[in-house]
Amino acid sequence: MVSDTRDDLPSLSGYESPKLLGEYLLLHYGGPSELCHEALPVDPAVTATPFPVRYVRELLDTGLLPKNARALEVGCAVGAASFELARFCSHVEASDYSHSFISAAQTLQREGSLAATRSVEGDITLPLIAQIPAEIDRNRVSFSVADATNLPEDLGSFDVVLAANLLCRLPDPDAFLLRTSTLVKPGGQLLLTTPFTWLEEYTPRERWIGGLSSDQRSEQELTRRLQENFRLHHRRNLPFLIREHERKYQLGIALGTSWIRR
Repeated sequence: MVSDTRDDLPSLSGYESPKLLGEYLLLHYGGPSELCHEALPVDPAVTATPFPVRYVRELLDTGLLPKNARALEVGCAVGAASFELARFCSHVEASDYSHSFISAAQTLQREGSLAATRSVEGDITLPLIAQIPAEIDRNRVSFSVADATNLPEDLGSFDVVLAANLLCRLPDPDAFLLRTSTLVKPGGQLLLTTPFTWLEEYTPRERWIGGLSSDQRSEQELTRRLQENFRLHHRRNLPFLIREHERKYQLGIALGTSWIRR
């Protein structure tokens, strides 16, 4: 994949900040003791397994994978789902628009671990070690910077395409969804998660997929766009927590869907 520097993309400078990098490394690689406050009123299952690992396990149908399956993850952040896909696929191409995220993922691919920090309170931090499980073949994964709405034309097609919590952070989600029919091989799987958090700082209002009126709900609009080329295979509600510091969290419930290319 190649880097893209389109001027019409919204400013994503926040995704290059050390603070957000620490939050995402915690989300992707943190254990229950690092993710949980003792008073956290959330089902322990939500933090028992990192969210990216959990949505791969919830949505991927390994029984449908061919031998030497190839996967693509678009919007991979710091890479935990890509490494989880490598348990089942012979090669995983993974990309994100954030240089900071991809640099961290590339370090994890080379070294197997990465030292970072997580916020506790104010300027106080604690060390965090992001670690790839030893049984995963890290050489199956390659990371690069790319724009999800303008992927290279010669990228090819894949047995699995994953885009997690990406759609409502794109300036043109339809541009990505239109491309999925060529990215996913016939019989292949398209895995999507999204909380449908439409914000004009990321997506112009006229490009939202739903969320504009009660008869234009986002899940219905997503189905309408995909049903010509895909059939719905699984649907899940996937809670997730982003821990900002010791006493502050973001709680989201992503809609998880898997689709089979017709």
